[in-house]
Amino acid sequence: MRKGCSKFFLEDERQFERWNDSAIKSLKAEFKLFKDVVVLSLMHPWERDARLLKKALKKGPPHYNVIVEIACTRSSDQLLGARKAYHSLFDRSIEEDLASHVKGSERKLLVALVSAYRYEGPKVKEDAAKSEAKALLNAIKNNNGDHKKKAMEEDEVIWILTTRSKPHLKVVYEQYKKISAKTITEDLEVELLLKETVECLCTPQTYFTRVFDTALREDAKEDAKKALTRLVATQEDVDLKGIAAKFEDKIKERVKGAYKDVLLGVLADDRK
Repeated sequence: MRKGCSKFFLEDERQFERWNDSAIKSLKAEFKLFKDVVVLSLMHPWERDARLLKKALKKGPPHYNVIVEIACTRSSDQLLGARKAYHSLFDRSIEEDLASHVKGSERKLLVALVSAYRYEGPKVKEDAAKSEAKALLNAIKNNNGDHKKKAMEEDEVIWILTTRSKPHLKVVYEQYKKISAKTITEDLEVELLLKETVECLCTPQTYFTRVFDTALREDAKEDAKKALTRLVATQEDVDLKGIAAKFEDKIKERVKGAYKDVLLGVLADDRK
């Protein structure tokens, strides 16, 4: 066994074989990622999302992007199911917990996002989309005295992003680009949570690509790797063809063992 797994063992100056602490640490991390992706994949989607929401809320502001991701990438029925599961699991509503624990300008946005039940048909109101693009531009560019007011503090911004359908918001996104020198996300660099909200709603492929890119860097942090695990296990309906072509070589190079097989398997399925 030791000869077959020689990279996990080192021979010291006394010719004593001891395990390679660094290699074993890496192996433990790989097994944990594999376990996480399997457990998330096997759970009922509603329970899985409810537990992810609860964990993100407990961990605090650096993890609120998980709440945005779930609220903005699920269908209306999927999000409603997660809210029902949250009731059953924790005897509270996610809206109640968000309102109790989240402070500052993020509270209004997050509560409204998880409460949304969007129209999912193809109809889009072009005139309304143009008007709302202008309203978003004014809110993002708005100066309040010597200090720039946060866009997420504007009621109209919250209303547009949390009630309009995704097809409608994509048209708003396009109209914004026509009337501004930049896209909405480019203008929201300093408001990361709002930027991620817009990305997940309007250009999800951009968001997913960044998750892959960050997780597959040589110096990737644990949270970045967990984000990739979450994405692979929860985004069953997402078309990952473009991402697969871009990151397959990096996965083969930087990911090991069974976890690598899972990632490549998911991407291979999406290319069929």
